[in-house]
Amino acid sequence: MKREIIKIDEDKCNGCGLCIPNCHEGALQIIDGKARLISDLMCDGLGACIGHCPEGALEIEVREAEPCDEVKVMEQMAKLQNNGNGCPGIMSKSFIAGNATETLPPQAENSSELTQWPVQMHLINPQAAHFRKSDLLLAADCVAYAMGNFHGSYLKGKSLAIACPKLDSNRKVYLNKLVSLINDAEINTITVMKMEVPCCSGIQQMAVNAVQSAKRKVPVKSITVGIRGEILSEQWL
Repeated sequence: MKREIIKIDEDKCNGCGLCIPNCHEGALQIIDGKARLISDLMCDGLGACIGHCPEGALEIEVREAEPCDEVKVMEQMAKLQNNGNGCPGIMSKSFIAGNATETLPPQAENSSELTQWPVQMHLINPQAAHFRKSDLLLAADCVAYAMGNFHGSYLKGKSLAIACPKLDSNRKVYLNKLVSLINDAEINTITVMKMEVPCCSGIQQMAVNAVQSAKRKVPVKSITVGIRGEILSEQWL
């Protein structure tokens, strides 16, 4: 298939390695003093690494390439994390009491109810322990900014994944991760929080499609949030 994928200009690349921690899929490595794409399967074509190259050696091209394989990506990132070479921003961490992977700061008034990291759908690992048998909150990116009570009233006690159905690319990866969360992590429920704007409806459809594709069936609740942060509707689908 033809798709977008990273291209490296070896003449410009100086082997600085700044692109490596900024490739969320671990598709780049420094080999023989140059950045190399080690596998088409591991490049999602989003180009998150491009802006970190000081020499302008990275660009997106369209060519024949195998589809990005999310399973292979997660296997590679697990190896990198185990070796201490993974990007710190995508290493799975749990903040749940009794299962914490780092020391938490003293709790302040109106403290965060976030129980894990990372939260962006492209970065989460469905196999991470904090998703196991949890209640998943699948929220559009804008929801937490619109709602002053997002943490205390809606995030508390739930695992979190966020996405933008309008701007995010390669949403097939999102669907596969949701199916894995249902089948493998055996999440209990999915609560979808979306904004009232029409372009946000895709996040609800993504959850519905995942349930239809999964071997297990889980209840899905839909909550629509107004642009001023008010709840406009709440229903089980």
